[in-house]
Amino acid sequence: MLEKIEKIKVKNRIRQDLGDLESLKNSLRHYGLMSPIIINTRRELISGHRRLEAAKQLGWKTISVIVVEKQNEVEALMWEIEENLQRKDFTPEEYARAELKLKKLKNPNIFVRIWRAIVAFFRRLFGSP
Repeated sequence: MLEKIEKIKVKNRIRQDLGDLESLKNSLRHYGLMSPIIINTRRELISGHRRLEAAKQLGWKTISVIVVEKQNEVEALMWEIEENLQRKDFTPEEYARAELKLKKLKNPNIFVRIWRAIVAFFRRLFGSP
């Protein structure tokens, strides 16, 4: 569901330094919000502080949210801690493999390009999807 950003309340958070948000803002511009932020029924932010701030800086008026039942301070803090502990960045090797695969997909070899051209020709010729 969508919520007006101006109605979301950001209370005391453990994370004070949101870091550089430029790459996150670029991602939001290009791909949109992949993971909704989480708020409680009082519209208090539970998780997604960086995403919310990046959306604000981009001038978004609404943001996709998941609403959870009212939480006490202990539960809210546990969610904030869990969100920030349970993610894992790519290792340098995984990132290098991803970059190589992306490069190959964007710049296929001559045989792949010829094959794709043949398939596209016959699809246009016979009108198949």
